[in-house]
Amino acid sequence: MNDREFNLLDEPWIKVIDKNCVIHEVSLLELFEQAHTYKDLCGELPTQDFAMLRLLLAVLHTVFSRYDVNGDELLLDDACDALERWNKLWENKRFPSEVITEYLKSQKENFYLFHPERPFYQCEHAKVGTEYTASKLNGNLSESSNKIRLFTNINGKAKEEMTFSEAARWLLYVNAYDDTSAKPSRESKEQGVKLPSTGVGWLGKLGIIFVSGNNLFETLMLNLIMVDENGEIFGEEKPIWEREEALHGERTKISFPENLSELYTLQSRRLYLKRKDQKVTGYFLLGGDFFDRENAFIEPMTIWKQDKKQKDIYTPKRHDFSKQFWRECPGAILGSDENRQPGIILWIKGLEEKELIKASCLNIHIVSVQYGDKDFFVTNVFSDSLQMNVSLISDMNIKWRQMVLDSISFCESISKKVWMLAKDINLASGGSNSTKESKGTSVFFAENVKADFYNRIDHLFKRWLYGLDPEPDNDDKLYDKKSQWRRECVDVARQIGNELISQTSTAAIFGRTKINVDDKKKNEMYSAASAMNRFLRGLSAAEKL
Repeated sequence: MNDREFNLLDEPWIKVIDKNCVIHEVSLLELFEQAHTYKDLCGELPTQDFAMLRLLLAVLHTVFSRYDVNGDELLLDDACDALERWNKLWENKRFPSEVITEYLKSQKENFYLFHPERPFYQCEHAKVGTEYTASKLNGNLSESSNKIRLFTNINGKAKEEMTFSEAARWLLYVNAYDDTSAKPSRESKEQGVKLPSTGVGWLGKLGIIFVSGNNLFETLMLNLIMVDENGEIFGEEKPIWEREEALHGERTKISFPENLSELYTLQSRRLYLKRKDQKVTGYFLLGGDFFDRENAFIEPMTIWKQDKKQKDIYTPKRHDFSKQFWRECPGAILGSDENRQPGIILWIKGLEEKELIKASCLNIHIVSVQYGDKDFFVTNVFSDSLQMNVSLISDMNIKWRQMVLDSISFCESISKKVWMLAKDINLASGGSNSTKESKGTSVFFAENVKADFYNRIDHLFKRWLYGLDPEPDNDDKLYDKKSQWRRECVDVARQIGNELISQTSTAAIFGRTKINVDDKKKNEMYSAASAMNRFLRGLSAAEKL
């Protein structure tokens, strides 16, 4: 078995999709050389693609903080230098691959997946940690020995082993999103050392948000944040592969990284791959580096939530998979007094205001991993996206931004009317009036109808948002767009109401009385017809506001 094997610079391992929708596996060098010809990353999961995106960005931050587009060594002095360098790269419409290649080849020894001293993204010390099979490494399964996935599209040997290229991709994923099931090392147990809780991998703690362009080059460039939210350049770039000493120890608390390449290559876990007969069969795992989440504003790709008691404290806010993206965090994207905008949105806002980008459409994406039982295991992976005019985030369009926020609030008010109608009709049909949201209760029925309402308006709202073309001084156009959405929203609600009433029995339409045995004056009357009349009156009043 070779001590040095599978160098990530030369071996194909990164999945991309081209403009003809053909998927390829390419090496790190090939990706940067041809990024402008690829449509996007195309790994096994969108969350895996995001972990890969961060690795690629770490390379770019390192290279172009030290070299200009011609390959001359020239450190950035200030924000003006940084923006000028970014703009030259953007206008070139492709990466100067010779510059990137020369740097990466100087680091070739650090990019071997298997290496006697410095295996990429790994630490031999992890061999004293928890041992897992390849099925746990595979994020499509995330299967531990005591939690077998019953219904999967991966079985047999495909669960027991994986190729080096697959393992390299999932190595990034596990480091970024690993759950909290890993046990302390045998050494720590024997010595009785009480270790701090690191939580899940860093990306698993975030409400991830990023933007995309028309091709992979544009996506990388739009997310290549060259100045922080205060308009200052970052500290010296320190990617993990340039670290002189090998990683040791476990569950190590560190200070906030001061540069993005160090952040993007954070080793949330200590990992070590096992291989046999040119296949990876499993891995060892320990807790790795972590830092405080509070006010960790070096992280530019997350939604933030404000502490209810301490208004100056913010922590990353995970996405709610039960809500559409546009419902969950509009204030964070468009800006409001209660929300702190993500660094990536502030970066794009700065590019637009300085006229460094001319594209009118902003493509915003979220990805997330959902965990169960105090983050002990993965239950779901999801993603969402929306498109809007980039000028909506500009300070010139505060009225339009507020109109969008008002329109989202309007959806919420209509959804409550839909919920109440569904609840009342279900009660009139004999449903339970229990406040518990369990099957068979009117509350359970109403929640499902409300979810159906949001599912129906999801694509309609995204289409309406995409069609907004703000004109700061045109109040008539703003009013027309606002009225247009209210009509569309109310029309969907009215359609759902008609469907509910058409499926209701004659007895429920006329109603039933729930007898109060203690006080007949408190008898309750439930009538589908009355509920529908209240609902329609409420919709008409709301639409006219």
